[in-house]
Amino acid sequence: MIVFSYQRLTSYVLRLTSYVLRLTSYVLRLTSLSNFSLFIFYSAATISPMDQFSKDEKIRYARQTILPMIGEAGQLKLKNARILMIGAGGLGSSPAYYLAAAGVGTIGIADDDKVSLSNLHRQILHYTSDLDKPKVISAQEKLKSINPHVNIVTHQTRLTADNAQKLFADYDLILDGTDNLPSRYLINDACFFAKKHFIFGGVHQFEGQVSIFGTTGPCYRCIFREPPPPGEMPSCAEAGVIGVVPGILGLMQANEAIKWFCGIGDSLLGRLLIFDALAVRWRELKIKKDPDCPLCGTNPSIKTVTEYSWECVTADQSGEITVGELKQLRDKDPNLYLLDVREQNEWDIARIDGAKLKPLSSLEKNFEDIPKDKEVYCFCKAGGRSARAIAFLKSKGYSKLTNVKGGIGAWSKDIDPTIPSY
Repeated sequence: MIVFSYQRLTSYVLRLTSYVLRLTSYVLRLTSLSNFSLFIFYSAATISPMDQFSKDEKIRYARQTILPMIGEAGQLKLKNARILMIGAGGLGSSPAYYLAAAGVGTIGIADDDKVSLSNLHRQILHYTSDLDKPKVISAQEKLKSINPHVNIVTHQTRLTADNAQKLFADYDLILDGTDNLPSRYLINDACFFAKKHFIFGGVHQFEGQVSIFGTTGPCYRCIFREPPPPGEMPSCAEAGVIGVVPGILGLMQANEAIKWFCGIGDSLLGRLLIFDALAVRWRELKIKKDPDCPLCGTNPSIKTVTEYSWECVTADQSGEITVGELKQLRDKDPNLYLLDVREQNEWDIARIDGAKLKPLSSLEKNFEDIPKDKEVYCFCKAGGRSARAIAFLKSKGYSKLTNVKGGIGAWSKDIDPTIPSY
């Protein structure tokens, strides 16, 4: 009996030992998996954002990444950012340089223009050796030279209502470097429907403005409902600009883009910053969403992207001829009366031989010797001011008046290339 009990006890002990060994094996396996998981978690947690940058990039951006508000995470945000710049001219030049230098990963540039000599006093993306080169190609060459690690995407096309939303779809943020009203309204409307924000910049002589518009704040139409009549548009008045003003405003646009991508600071969304270069003063205006805005208001009337005229349209096109038609008339009669209503400084740059200069700004005091008994062919730089001059002369009893479409700009381009384009 005792032997039997001992044998049974021995069996129980052996069986229990087996269970303990099996349990120990399970614990060891679980511990091993746990340690492995902790290892993976720890490894993932300790991967630095800068591990995604090359050694050259780490050195290149070092002065930025040591800023606590940017750091390695902010630099990675810049690397992954995509911005589309509309226009590679005066406003677009300085932000393009600094966004590329800062490491914004993808910079798209849309512009259908070519480099001309009159661009170079303010469009610092382009050099004298780039004359007649497409601006997007010239810009791409400069930016890749500054930073080969960024991707420069060129769109050699004019922005239109048909292609705007498709272009915008591939980018996170839009930068308006066009500085003309038709394209500004087009960008504003397209951004609204694409649910994008855009950084606005505008210049006029010694002044400039900058802000951000988009769906989370006011749009451009909340301030300026509709563009002014074509004859009053600044691009037709040839008001001029000092080259540093678009440079300064463009730098502010670049600053806003970097802040936007990194999620730092206070953006200009809901604020309009106004710069006076002569007084060296900045002013700020608070702007709010307008509930009656025709685009983003509570009862919008604008349902699709609207495209305004890109040309300087005259008020009365019935008495209008092209420069080609004027050339034919002059070949038959060299004594045609040509009335140039541009300003003296423009006349000093370029003129058509045989034309009479009477600036629009002083025409009210200096029109009596203009003949009423013969046809007067009136021109300016593009056609806007000459249309206003004709309207004034008609009010004084003149009837034989014809506006030259495209002005001296078209004459220089299509008839006499030796006349400087400005």
